[in-house]
Amino acid sequence: MGVVIPLEEVAHERRAEALLTLVAADMERVNQTILAHAGSHVEMIPEIANHLIASGGKRLRPMLTLATAGLCGYGGDGHVKLAAAVEFMHTATLLHDDVVDESDMRRGKLAARMLWGNEATVLVGDYLLGQAFKMMVEVGSLPCLDVLSSAAVVIAEGEVMQLAAAKDTQTSEDDYLAVIRAKTAALFAAACEVGPTLAHRPKAEIAACRGYGVNLGIAFQLIDDALDYGGASAKLGKNVGDDFREGKITLPVVLSFRRGSEHERAFWRRTLEQGEIANGDLETAIATMHKHRGLEDTIERARHYGAMARDALELFPASAWKAALIDVVDFCIERVH
Repeated sequence: MGVVIPLEEVAHERRAEALLTLVAADMERVNQTILAHAGSHVEMIPEIANHLIASGGKRLRPMLTLATAGLCGYGGDGHVKLAAAVEFMHTATLLHDDVVDESDMRRGKLAARMLWGNEATVLVGDYLLGQAFKMMVEVGSLPCLDVLSSAAVVIAEGEVMQLAAAKDTQTSEDDYLAVIRAKTAALFAAACEVGPTLAHRPKAEIAACRGYGVNLGIAFQLIDDALDYGGASAKLGKNVGDDFREGKITLPVVLSFRRGSEHERAFWRRTLEQGEIANGDLETAIATMHKHRGLEDTIERARHYGAMARDALELFPASAWKAALIDVVDFCIERVH
């Protein structure tokens, strides 16, 4: 199973070509490792795991693990198992997310919970987390185990924070950024930190890679938030407006609610807090966001975090790896075009 990135938007996809080329050989090994560890004599486990694993995800996070290891001159093969562990952690969170959010679709297909039920989906997510930690232990790096296990704790905290703020239109921008810093950026950060950690690089280089990952992760999520109200289903891997229908409070909503009239705030309360959505409400939501620059300013904030991600790499000398990682920032942000 190769690295799968949809190619509808060729110009923007070229931003990822350098990275794809550099990690191609190692990604084949990562994919083989993923398939080997997704197996089980319990029939339902590989069925559910492969439903999501084989559904065309970009594999961005494990590619970042491979790339930062390359950037830091790592010469072993532990980065392959750590990259696979990162992808398993990500897949587990997606399985859990879909149950918590009651999502019907994932990457353009029915979510696993719609096919196998909530209980089985959550348990297979737990199985994949267990396999991820097994691979971490096999690598034998206690510092890397510390990085990834700490990320797992923070991600779970982010999930609970999001649950507590669900459908709450009073959520502030700071509150929302705290959620995505934990829920999304923590895994990006850990994925980028284990490479230099495995290579025994100085603390400054490890911190730089982590800073790159954190800021890239925030930018990535903010673009996802904007795309939900203005992207194409092919780019999203889900239906446009899913966040709206699920009552998710994302940054475009936070900004539009804060800047809106009382009449407009009543609209957000009815649709998101109370779940009373009528025909045409999604179009009204999008129009209101444009009126108050909710989408435009969300994208601007993503660009700001993208700039910080690029700046974090200034510590490193010029190389193909560094150039590819900088291109990935643009790849993530330009998805809105």
